[in-house]
Amino acid sequence: MTDAMFRILIVEDDVDLRSVLRALLEAEGYRVVEAGTAERALIEARGHKPDAVLVDLGLPDRDGQAVIRGIREFSPVPIIVLSARTMESDKVLALDGGADDYVTKPFSSTELLARVRAGIRRSVRSAERPETLRFGRLTVNLGTREAVGTSGAVHFTPVEFRLLTCLARGHGLIVTQDQIMREVWGPDRVTDTRGLRSYVKMLREKIEADPARPRILVTEPGVGYRLVIDP
Repeated sequence: MTDAMFRILIVEDDVDLRSVLRALLEAEGYRVVEAGTAERALIEARGHKPDAVLVDLGLPDRDGQAVIRGIREFSPVPIIVLSARTMESDKVLALDGGADDYVTKPFSSTELLARVRAGIRRSVRSAERPETLRFGRLTVNLGTREAVGTSGAVHFTPVEFRLLTCLARGHGLIVTQDQIMREVWGPDRVTDTRGLRSYVKMLREKIEADPARPRILVTEPGVGYRLVIDP
């Protein structure tokens, strides 16, 4: 599928920025739909069924969080927040509310396009986690729970595998601490962030070439983690 077959919905009330985003995306071959208000965004999302949504949080009629929640009622489309809000609480609220990624303004056009491509790849794979993950010379089969590296088999504990599977489901995108805790340990352990950090550390020791400088299991400070998988 080529980029020209994908449609992106831009939800942004700043006309100048919306124009810049349109030009950027169209130059990459995407088709673009625009909305300047939350109400219009939900109409366009239902009518055009975009392949990805870029949404600002500061909209004139309603907060962008309402757009995220509204779209999530009828679509699993990748939603990427573009916002000048840098507070961790805003990021966590957006991600827990259904957004897949969060980019702060001002942003790099190269980074934004990479986030769009990652979101669409996830969507094209129907949000199914890949059965086989590759981390450099390590290959992990999530179905059989087997892992093989250059020195032979690598052992993962059941909790490590649940954590890896949770991150793989949203690979390339941010998975919040709350999402991870609920899925891996259940709702009774959502405040045990120290335990999560311990397991992240143990997992990095098995999948990273240099655990002290992680490039695969990346921390998004104050928000969560991102798993970067080889193509």
